[in-house]
Amino acid sequence: MTTPLVALLMGSDSDLPTVKEACSVLSSFGVPFTVRVLSAHRTPHALVEYVRQAEQEGVRIFIAAAGGAAHLAGVVAAHTTRPVIGIPIQSSSLNGLDSLLSIVQMPGGVPVATMAIGNAGARNAALFAIQVLALADGDLAEKLKQQRAEQVEQVRQKDLRVQKEFESSP
Repeated sequence: MTTPLVALLMGSDSDLPTVKEACSVLSSFGVPFTVRVLSAHRTPHALVEYVRQAEQEGVRIFIAAAGGAAHLAGVVAAHTTRPVIGIPIQSSSLNGLDSLLSIVQMPGGVPVATMAIGNAGARNAALFAIQVLALADGDLAEKLKQQRAEQVEQVRQKDLRVQKEFESSP
């Protein structure tokens, strides 16, 4: 079994649809990861124990997804010096703004890289983790360059379709 390089944590299984976006990106790049449900409020001791264990087992980056009070990323960051990336979950009460503000307002000295709210944030969290890992992995760096080139081509193709659609417009 391959040692996970990224640990994806969520405060509740209701966060799983968003976390799956990050899983999909990591899988597409061949980055081994693990996924856990651990709550900063309901299972704080288990969370801290897991972070310590994951470090010992070789996890290099933690991605923490949480909604509402969203303290998961902060608690993880308080117990590791490894990079921590926060994904604010889009919540029903404030549409994820509460989650975003909870994650982004870390005190100086305990950083959490905070992504956008929801699915786009989850995809970017995975890509950001891959970028960090690619600093020491040339193959992964090449995959990132290829992915960016594919994005450029996709936008170019969309542009051509739109231009063609409106060629004969007055």
